[in-house]
Amino acid sequence: MTYRNHKNLTNSRPFASAKFKVTLLKSTVVIAFMVAILAMSALAAELPEAPSSSLRIYAAMTPVAVSSAAPNSVQKVAETHTFDKKFVSLAIISSGSTFADSYTTLFARENWLAHKQGVCNIEVQSAYLYGTHPTVGRAYAVASAKSAGSIFAAYYLRKHHSRFWSVPLVANSMISLEGVTQNMIACN
Repeated sequence: MTYRNHKNLTNSRPFASAKFKVTLLKSTVVIAFMVAILAMSALAAELPEAPSSSLRIYAAMTPVAVSSAAPNSVQKVAETHTFDKKFVSLAIISSGSTFADSYTTLFARENWLAHKQGVCNIEVQSAYLYGTHPTVGRAYAVASAKSAGSIFAAYYLRKHHSRFWSVPLVANSMISLEGVTQNMIACN
């Protein structure tokens, strides 16, 4: 008859897990919002230089000798540095979110090895990348490939002066953060 005296812990668990899921959802929304704000601020153009800093209004006119190299120097467009603060910060955010996605994907393998029921114990969303029971090496190899691919695509677009150079990095971050959110809700 001792079984009647002990507390039923299964009734208190759904409330605790629902509270955890709400907290997790709120923190995920805040993190996604912060990544979006950081991405937008990284895309912002720098302030233009004042016209008075480069033009002299009352400068004396002096004759300049024209050489055959003048057309090449005139056609030269102002170069931007490929690796600047914007590029590096977006690359760090993208790589961090990708590795976080791979880390949380490993929760499915841990649940499978522990024979847990009621939580995810196989990879469903990206099984073609990670496999149904992802190993540590494969998860981090996928993260490395995704990060390197998005950084290379952004570098290539930036090098060729495309204004959409940040799209691969932002897209990779968004997809990875969605995966982190899904893994934390379903597998934790």
